[in-house]
Amino acid sequence: MAEQEEAPIAEGGGKKGAPVKLIVAVFGLLLLLGGAGLVLKSGIIGQLGGGGETEAATEEESAASDMGPIYPLETFIVNLADERGKKYLKTRLELELDGAGVVPEIDRRLPQFRDTILTILSSKSFEDVRQLEGKYQLRAEVMTMLNQYLNSGKITNIYFTEFIVQ
Repeated sequence: MAEQEEAPIAEGGGKKGAPVKLIVAVFGLLLLLGGAGLVLKSGIIGQLGGGGETEAATEEESAASDMGPIYPLETFIVNLADERGKKYLKTRLELELDGAGVVPEIDRRLPQFRDTILTILSSKSFEDVRQLEGKYQLRAEVMTMLNQYLNSGKITNIYFTEFIVQ
């Protein structure tokens, strides 16, 4: 009798296992489809299978996105040119260079660079640096002034890695 009672329980257990197996199968299928979509979106298949135009475009994009050497500067803290004189700017700049050969010249001219940057920053008001356009203009102004000191290369971009106005 014990054997007869166990048989229906085993069959019932098998029926309960079917929905779990179905859920696992559906989940696995979704993972497989998601992975295939990711592979297609990232263009891995085109890179493996000789997509000539795609390879040329990728090489051009990587050449355009290559950065030159980065020269980090120390933090600058200046009072802004406001009526009350209570606002200040704390910023950190990093200079992108066109080549590593200009680094020794920047090292020699670092006091001139710091003086120029401090003078430019302290001449700005809160309104000048508050908007995005003002930050772009400030970046261009600093880069133009610093490039005037350089003979062996140039600064190609300036990055604000910290910019706090209070």
